[in-house]
Amino acid sequence: MSKRRPTYHGVSSSTLTDRERAILRLVVRNFIDTAGPVGSRKLAKQSSLGLSAATVRNTLSDLEEQGYLRHPHRSAGRMPTELGYRAFVNELMETPELSVQEQKLLNERLDRLMGDADTLFWETSRLLGRMSNLLGVVLSPKISTGVLERLDVVQLSESNIMIVISVRSLLVKTIVYETNMEIRRQDLDRIVSILNERLAGLRLEEIRRDYVARTKDLDHDPTGIVQLILGESAVLFSDPVKGRLTHSGTRGLLAQPEFQSTNEVRQLIDLIEDEGYVVRLFEQAPGSQLDTNHWVSVGIGSEIQDETVSPYSIVTARYNVGQSTGTVGLLGPMRMDYGRAISLVETMASLLDRPAITGSRQQVHTNG
Repeated sequence: MSKRRPTYHGVSSSTLTDRERAILRLVVRNFIDTAGPVGSRKLAKQSSLGLSAATVRNTLSDLEEQGYLRHPHRSAGRMPTELGYRAFVNELMETPELSVQEQKLLNERLDRLMGDADTLFWETSRLLGRMSNLLGVVLSPKISTGVLERLDVVQLSESNIMIVISVRSLLVKTIVYETNMEIRRQDLDRIVSILNERLAGLRLEEIRRDYVARTKDLDHDPTGIVQLILGESAVLFSDPVKGRLTHSGTRGLLAQPEFQSTNEVRQLIDLIEDEGYVVRLFEQAPGSQLDTNHWVSVGIGSEIQDETVSPYSIVTARYNVGQSTGTVGLLGPMRMDYGRAISLVETMASLLDRPAITGSRQQVHTNG
């Protein structure tokens, strides 16, 4: 299994000595593996530096004074602080490549689901959660960044029409509206044709912004469709509040030592059940970015700038379906295996990168 040292942007390098870097690396690795404070005697035995327990103890004290480690109890060993984790992620860890067997498994599982977006996103989140014991999260691509392929209006009955938004390479969004007027088929076909001439090929966010300017000469539209679309543009051309989030792995995450108390479990469940919050959290998660094709981002604790998730870390990456962008990621305690998490997220993002995903999910809203 090959390993690589990640390159991050936006964070200055530390001024640690080689000895301090080696000891800090060992402390973080041990704490990730055991969830328990690490003592100087254990480190002296593990270290290939040939250091005595006393020398290691002094180095641990220096790292604690600099804010990289903390001392939970007077007689206990040390454990990483948020700063210690950040130094480890930025400078000290190596990111292992997934094994050949794991790569093959992921390729085979996801390739055969490219015709069913709902199942594809669910399986991606399930595999992420199962292979990391963290919460695997997939956000479907943002429809607002997609390019309009075609707009259609279907008359379902005398009182109902359905507007169909087809996004290039990706989604079909359908919305049903009640109408109080009779619409002639000839008039409907004409106005839909005009709208497609003016709007097709634009991003949905552009259409929402410029719709009035592009349709200002259609104020005598006998169907009322132009005005209806104007009034509903925020719904038609924006991302839905619900329906983009798929997650899996809660059971494995709750088995972690950090979630032993009822209060910690309740806080995590409350967080996961708030779909809008999780979507914003993963799309806007700050942190240092790993320089790859998918700019893997790692946010640790308070870097996420939200007290609700301050005990956690988030690893995210973007993927593209056509011209629309989605997000894949992992959430877990700060004591996560960052190298493993980064490899999984980066691999999943690369596998989800596609010119198109057919059989894409529909988002259906009914007005009236």
